[in-house]
Amino acid sequence: MKLSDFVVADAILPDLQVDTKEAAIRQMVASLTKSGSISPDDEEGVVAAILKREELGSTGIGNGVAVPHTKHQSVDRLIATVALAHDGVDFASLDGESVYILFLLVSPPDRPGDHLRGLENISRHLRNSNFCNFLKQSRTREQIVDLLNEADSNQLD
Repeated sequence: MKLSDFVVADAILPDLQVDTKEAAIRQMVASLTKSGSISPDDEEGVVAAILKREELGSTGIGNGVAVPHTKHQSVDRLIATVALAHDGVDFASLDGESVYILFLLVSPPDRPGDHLRGLENISRHLRNSNFCNFLKQSRTREQIVDLLNEADSNQLD
């Protein structure tokens, strides 16, 4: 599974301007709605599901990274978006630091394998300091898409 298999390029947010975790999640889900990946009727339900997941424990995994995710019946395949918060956002991360790189995933409840593979794929790339450094330096959607494609072809290892 490649990042390009599930990251919705039209939903990528290269300059997320938010002050809170909830605002970040809302804007990312809204970008998936705007791209046509989530129905407007389901947008609030997806946001609520992600916020409920966050209550179990922050998906701010440390090193300036967060991977909010949920399973929701409104999607028929794994979808994701990427957002960069250049000023950082408080995500109640495990290390107490602000988050700069966010990957948000939504998958169908009946495809748990895809959900886990998507999370694993993202986590593997986020452990690569070159990938994270290049991602933080990206300023446009096109730069982010190019970087994801490079990561898919293992050119950043």
